[in-house]
Amino acid sequence: MKTDFLLAIKQLHSDKNLDDEVIFGAVERGMAAAVKRRYELPGNVLVSIDRYDGSMSVASELEVVEIEEDIEDPDLQIELDRARKIDPQANIGSTLRQDHDIEGVGGRIEAQTAKQVVLQALREAEREAVFAKYSGEEGGIISGDVQRVEPHQVIVELADHTETVMPAPEQVRMERYRSGQRVKAIMVEVLRANKGPQIVISRSRPEFVRRLFELEVPEIMRGVVEIRGVAREPGHRTKIAVWSRQSGVDPIGSCIGMRAMRIQNIVNELHGERVDVIQWDRDPRLFVEHALSPAQILAVRIDRETNTAECAVPDMQLSLAIGREGQNARLAARLTGFRIDIKPQTVAERMQQEGRGPFAPQEEIEIEPEPLPEPEPVRAAPQPERPAAEAPAPQPVEIPTPSAPSEEPELVEEEPELEPALQATELAPAARDEGQIRFGEELLRREEEQQAQRDRRRRRPRYHEVDEGLEDDPYAEYMEYEEEF
Repeated sequence: MKTDFLLAIKQLHSDKNLDDEVIFGAVERGMAAAVKRRYELPGNVLVSIDRYDGSMSVASELEVVEIEEDIEDPDLQIELDRARKIDPQANIGSTLRQDHDIEGVGGRIEAQTAKQVVLQALREAEREAVFAKYSGEEGGIISGDVQRVEPHQVIVELADHTETVMPAPEQVRMERYRSGQRVKAIMVEVLRANKGPQIVISRSRPEFVRRLFELEVPEIMRGVVEIRGVAREPGHRTKIAVWSRQSGVDPIGSCIGMRAMRIQNIVNELHGERVDVIQWDRDPRLFVEHALSPAQILAVRIDRETNTAECAVPDMQLSLAIGREGQNARLAARLTGFRIDIKPQTVAERMQQEGRGPFAPQEEIEIEPEPLPEPEPVRAAPQPERPAAEAPAPQPVEIPTPSAPSEEPELVEEEPELEPALQATELAPAARDEGQIRFGEELLRREEEQQAQRDRRRRRPRYHEVDEGLEDDPYAEYMEYEEEF
């Protein structure tokens, strides 16, 4: 019986993914409630279960007071005289612990009480474990399966059977969800509720696109490429501004990837939503110009007082710069933080005559260049140590004496007049080897033969005489080449 009890504890640990001590504590509280109800024990009843053999011990604790008139709760307090009959060392203010020998918990009612207490304790422990696991994961990407679709929310179940909620404002209006569908989302917040922690997820926030880029582009994860801003209209279009912190790295190319594989994976996850990757610039005029792409911008004038950017575009590209229902201009305004006023070229030129508009002169904007971080030095991989070669044995050095003259005549250090390189090689003391001389002569002879062949090819006539007269033989030239080689 005790073995079955321990096996049941292990099974709960596996099913609920809870710590063994949490489960034992819940069972002990449930058993204490059942014992107190069955035997009507005074004081605070404590049940302790042995972790190895499953045996159970029961004890009650009472607070010791001086006289009977000081007792406020007879169920939790005892007077000093009665306490010393049980424990002679009891003192005022101490806790009297009394062990009880109990063979069984009781009948059906006591068992039902213990069951309810245990289940309630397990549910609370489960909720606390879920809250502790996800409370610090706000802003992270999660994946799960759609469990059910309700009128105002979608319930998504994670891999550990934790339920998350995607409310209607956090959904993409153009997306349709079905039961069993695999979805990705960003975790927004973890809330405490009566029925347990409530995890809110979203697919419509701009941070979701930012996190997708961080997961898909390694340069962003390493910090080489930085995302400076994201503007999004869920389901339609997104503009994201990127900037490279390291010279020589193309931020737009890094986000798009080879053959557009990286950006295509992100677009597929967004179910076909259009994503524009633009270059961020410290100059606000260039940044506004990039944000309004793909339209051609002729001039940009920044007004710091009103936080307005006046832009001039060709007359034929006015609708392209504004976008469908003003979408391109809205996203550019959110991305740059300016109120963008787009004017056609003809209107801007008329305004220029009045000294205003995009073409009007403006004060130079002071732009402080941001220092680029120095790239980390690349450390070469450690090479395996090679055994050191044995040093050659020292050779005896003969020191000539003044009385013993050298047999070879002493060379006079004069620069000889040498015109050909071969002649200098022959006269050099280190080039007296006959093999080297023959090699040099052979090189010269081979070069002369090649030059002669080139001269013959240039002088070769295109036509040759035959008995019938002058005829053009197109293959004769190739036949002569074969004879030469």
